[in-house]
Amino acid sequence: MSDPASKPAPAVKKLFIKTYGCQMNVYDSQRMAEAMGAEGYVLTENQSDADMVLLNTCHIREKAAEKLYSDLGRLKPLKAEKPDLKIGVAGCVAQAEGGEIQRRMPIVDLVVGPQAYHRLPAMVRAGGGVDTEFPAEDKFEHLPKPAATRRAPAAFLTVQEGCDKFCAFCVVPYTRGAEVSRPVSRILAEARDLVGRGVREITLLGQNVNGWHGEGPGGAEWGFGRLIRAIAEIDGLDRIRYTTSHPNDMADDLIAAHRDEPKLMPYLHLPVQSGSDRILKAMNRKHTVDQYLRLIERIRAARPDIMLTSDFIVGFPGETDRDHQDTLELVRAVNFGTAFSFKYSPRPGTPAYERPEVEGAVADARLQELQALLTSQQKAAQEGMVGRELGVLFEKPGRNPGQMVGKSDYLHAVFVEAPQAKVGDLVRVRITHSAPNSLAGVLAA
Repeated sequence: MSDPASKPAPAVKKLFIKTYGCQMNVYDSQRMAEAMGAEGYVLTENQSDADMVLLNTCHIREKAAEKLYSDLGRLKPLKAEKPDLKIGVAGCVAQAEGGEIQRRMPIVDLVVGPQAYHRLPAMVRAGGGVDTEFPAEDKFEHLPKPAATRRAPAAFLTVQEGCDKFCAFCVVPYTRGAEVSRPVSRILAEARDLVGRGVREITLLGQNVNGWHGEGPGGAEWGFGRLIRAIAEIDGLDRIRYTTSHPNDMADDLIAAHRDEPKLMPYLHLPVQSGSDRILKAMNRKHTVDQYLRLIERIRAARPDIMLTSDFIVGFPGETDRDHQDTLELVRAVNFGTAFSFKYSPRPGTPAYERPEVEGAVADARLQELQALLTSQQKAAQEGMVGRELGVLFEKPGRNPGQMVGKSDYLHAVFVEAPQAKVGDLVRVRITHSAPNSLAGVLAA
């Protein structure tokens, strides 16, 4: 009779996750990995070694579904080689496409939307399926508690999901659902857990994060500024950021938090999308250019050193040359530290989908002109950092021996020769050089 203690341990199951798109998807992928970790899966960076491949998709960028199907096509040989390989599709394209994914790609075992991924382990045990429901239960409460391992020094924390704004170009209300804010107690508990495992910087996430309004102690409703102040009281936490915001939800208490709370970094991503009131109305943005500019004035009065970034859509249906020039004028008026700009691409199911598109060559030319202006502003902002002393949180070693890479107060990547430093150190760095997308410096004396 064999000794039970001598039986070999069960083989470790390996999980490969490819994450597309936004920071919220990065956070969701981490939580799905933790959920599958409770089922015995460990992450691998080698797709060919995996027992399960999970594609966590994003629907914001152009041709998102086509990119997914291309990736699934490249998985066919691996599935043929390993018939027991489980393939899953999660995220916003999963929500939008649903069972169509399995119809077009029978190699896919399961499809799960972003509000149902807490049910992923059960789906795997059941052999697969499709779950794109918007369940009534709080998915965060049904996910396993993360293993008590040390984390990277910077982490994401989702506080709000979904959106009620219904911008004419955006699929988020249809793929992520209505706005839902997590309660204060659960956010603070997760933040304290992160800090307890070595996290020094937390970025609060939400599709409309500054619209957060959650239940506080005693059932009282809190605003986002108050939440930031409460998180700032956590010992060991040094930095707070948040993304993505809507101009209509920059409340007075949030602007005051930028003025009063030193842990809240001097960086704000505040998408405007267009500098034309006519186009903003067509986009259903519910703010005007003047309202945006006056808001910027209030924010800068509260925090003069703040760096502002934004998003722009070029070539939205009906955009004229005058509308485009209005956008350029707004960019010059604000002077952004950096910004993201994209050519409009239609999303099925959105109000703008059936509207006549701007000619492709015209939209391309407008995008190039806008990006040239934004690039010049980014270059000037980074060159303005040279000679300044900034806080830098080291996140990883650099490519060169003795080099460390971290993020500045303004979210710039900074390269520093610091042989004695380690990941997680928060140091003062004197900036000596500006590159196209990063800074370099030396440890301050």
